[in-house]
Amino acid sequence: MGRGRVVLERIENKINRQVTFSKRRNGLLKKAYELSVLCDAEIALIIFSSRGKLFQYSSSDLNRTIERYRQSCYVSHAHELVEQESQNLYQELLRLKVNHESLERTQRHLLGEDLEPLNIKELHNLEKQLDKTLTQARQRKTQKMMERVDELRKKEHELEEVNKQLKYKLQEIYERSQTVEDVEVQSAANQRSLQIWQGQKEDNSKGKEIDTRTQGGQIIHNNNINGWLI
Repeated sequence: MGRGRVVLERIENKINRQVTFSKRRNGLLKKAYELSVLCDAEIALIIFSSRGKLFQYSSSDLNRTIERYRQSCYVSHAHELVEQESQNLYQELLRLKVNHESLERTQRHLLGEDLEPLNIKELHNLEKQLDKTLTQARQRKTQKMMERVDELRKKEHELEEVNKQLKYKLQEIYERSQTVEDVEVQSAANQRSLQIWQGQKEDNSKGKEIDTRTQGGQIIHNNNINGWLI
């Protein structure tokens, strides 16, 4: 009789489970050894029992084989990432190309070119888009003009303030100059008055001296002193 089909499920009996583990572990290690010898393959086998006991086999240095496995996984993963990134870039390139062609076509339509393939609905939509664009352009133009007017008004106000300050300064300079002229005129008048007063004083002094001398002369003349006035 042949062996019956083994059901792949956990063996509940601990003894049977341990016996099965030992037999199959030895068989697996033997198959790994045979495979490495027959096919010149680099094999590393690591087994942990349910109790945590380690069993291992390696056709060469185990650490070197594990490092080679890690590098192989990293290279494979990196290659997959590169392939995925290349695919994404290609899809993005196609999308950008389609958008570029669509924008060029729309630009030509807005410039009034290549309108023959358009139907009535597309022409109507194009007309609405042009009206909207024209309205926005006019609104922007009006806004820029208002901003320019406000800027000119602001400059005008600043110039008016500067003009007022200049007028005020000129008025101050004029008043100061008038004050200086008035002081000079008053000083000159006072000087002339002083000169006139001094002249009159000198004239009065001379008159008194003449009167005195005249009176003395008359006295002498009366006394008949040679007939000369002293």
